[in-house]
Amino acid sequence: MFENVLGPVDMSLQGMVVCVLLSLVLGVLTGMVHTFRNSTNKNFVITLAVLPFIVQAVILVVNDNIGTGIAVMGAFSLVRFRSFPGTAREIAGIFLSMAIGLLTGAGYALFALIFTLVANGMIMLFVVLRFGEGESRLRYLKITIPEDLDYAQVFQDLFARYTVRTSLEQVRTTNMGSLYELRYLVALRDENQEKAFLDQIRMRNSNLYINCTRTKTFISEEL
Repeated sequence: MFENVLGPVDMSLQGMVVCVLLSLVLGVLTGMVHTFRNSTNKNFVITLAVLPFIVQAVILVVNDNIGTGIAVMGAFSLVRFRSFPGTAREIAGIFLSMAIGLLTGAGYALFALIFTLVANGMIMLFVVLRFGEGESRLRYLKITIPEDLDYAQVFQDLFARYTVRTSLEQVRTTNMGSLYELRYLVALRDENQEKAFLDQIRMRNSNLYINCTRTKTFISEEL
């Protein structure tokens, strides 16, 4: 499994073709696995598919040349990712594709194949088993209310009716102190009643801004 099909220094044409084809196939497989029960975009899947081949090409060029390796490392250090921050699964997919390229570039074809199958298999298994997934009814709720409302009591009956757990995470003033912004962590009693819950809140907060999300991005924003 750990046999180098390219040889110690000299690259055989046959071994190089095998590694190139394998990196492309494994890259496509990784891209397909990334779409499994996951919302993504076409460009990112294409990136995952071709990244192993790109990394492999770089490794083949370096090929035990220390000077070239330092130059390549310096070139990669100039790269900056200025796109929207990716999810943890996207970051894992990028590292997986790069690892595949490193293995095929080093000539460890069989090891790269087994590594890819095991890694992608574990990803799919974790997705199916919903491993590490928090409570699906958990929501992060941001409510804006007028300053004359008592935020400590105004929603208590609604929380008791629609949620099983509620925690007030933050209170802050906005609009020159004329509004309060409340940030809650809530666990819904019934996910199907989420809209009714928000409609009731709108009736209490004079139809001001409400944000209900599964992620806690807004919890730390503008702090």
